[in-house]
Amino acid sequence: MKKPTLPPHVQFHEDVQLFVWKLHGPVNEAVVNKVISFLGHTEAVSRRPFNRFTDLSAQEAAELSFKYIFHVSLYRRLSCAGRPPVKSAFLVTTPEAAHLVKIHVMMTDHSPLQVEMFEERDAAAKWLGVPVEALQS
Repeated sequence: MKKPTLPPHVQFHEDVQLFVWKLHGPVNEAVVNKVISFLGHTEAVSRRPFNRFTDLSAQEAAELSFKYIFHVSLYRRLSCAGRPPVKSAFLVTTPEAAHLVKIHVMMTDHSPLQVEMFEERDAAAKWLGVPVEALQS
């Protein structure tokens, strides 16, 4: 199977087992689907579980519906079933982004995907157990 191309604005730090996505500009379903596809492939071939960090501070607009976020969250919850726990931190700076992330937090509760929302990069790094520099892109 051919390894998928790293989506734009995504980094994988193997040294700290961290997947970092810094959203830029408007975000729509196609953008999210590409990243989820890459994430799913990486999870399937990874020997060790890895945490995630999503930086929404440069996001301009989200063209995502409640229904879409609900379905993505349910998919992520199911795709992580039976796997070791992993942490997924979201850096949010707007009420709109916080609203969407709160849906994801609720939908993934009581699953191996431990999702938290942060307003400070330092707090997210501490929770993930990585140097704050790993969250910079």
